Amino acid sequence: MLRRMLLISLPVLALVAACGGAGDAAVVPKAEPAGASSVDIGNHVVHFSAQSTDQLPPAIAREYNIVRSKNRAMLNVSVIRKSDDVPVTAVVTVKTVNMTGQLKNVTMRKIEEPGDVVAIYYIGDTTVANREMLLFDISVTPEGEDAPSQMRFRRQFYSD
Repeated sequence: MLRRMLLISLPVLALVAACGGAGDAAVVPKAEPAGASSVDIGNHVVHFSAQSTDQLPPAIAREYNIVRSKNRAMLNVSVIRKSDDVPVTAVVTVKTVNMTGQLKNVTMRKIEEPGDVVAIYYIGDTTVANREMLLFDISVTPEGEDAPSQMRFRRQFYSD
């Protein structure tokens, strides 16, 4: 259900600015033009988005225990194996800061949805203020891979 809702909302979520790449964890790539919402990391593609939780349908928010609010942002990350387009388990960690350097706590949790192919997502949320710009630094280590891949994107949130 969440997968369908997120796939339907991808055009809206394409407003995020993103960058990325595989490789050295100490190197964080520069941002690309707005619109990118995925990064090719070799054997996998990482999809990511952030949105205000008030944009979630009430039933979805209840099902996944997400507080709907203009003052809460939700990050969604999924990892797809390129060889067969199957979602895979990964270690996903996030460091999120605003433009003043204030650390925002975002703890990611895994969601699995049964189906012909099990959908696997990682979601986390945090509070946001009106016009607050957040910088998401995401580290992803897909199952079977030894080294993490890093990606970064910015998203501004509006609550008024």
